[in-house]
Amino acid sequence: MSTATEATPEEVHDEHPDDDHDDHGHGLSDFGYIKVALLLGVLTAAEVMTYFVDTGPVEVPGLLILMVVKFWIVAAYFMHLRFDNKLFTWVFVGGLILALAVYAAMGTSMVFWTDPAGCDLSPNPSC
Repeated sequence: MSTATEATPEEVHDEHPDDDHDDHGHGLSDFGYIKVALLLGVLTAAEVMTYFVDTGPVEVPGLLILMVVKFWIVAAYFMHLRFDNKLFTWVFVGGLILALAVYAAMGTSMVFWTDPAGCDLSPNPSC
């Protein structure tokens, strides 16, 4: 038999008077989020600039790199993956890799799994 008494909700709240549920204890300050937004704005301006400046053969790889960097910044800071447990990051990255693998598999089905006549392997009387 225990001699401990149960605390009332008022007593529990009095134990943690500074416990504010709006602040989760992680993340950036307001100024930090403004800096991240400005960085994203600069990267977006660099992407838009590629429409006006001919960058030659580095245009598509450059845009892809900018896309990945911007995605990582948004996921890390605005989705709080940078401040959470690493398990959440690995689950997120694993799902992203799985989605990209499915997308790549479906994309290759449009190119590699057709017959030379240009028709797919399904029974189609017009081919």
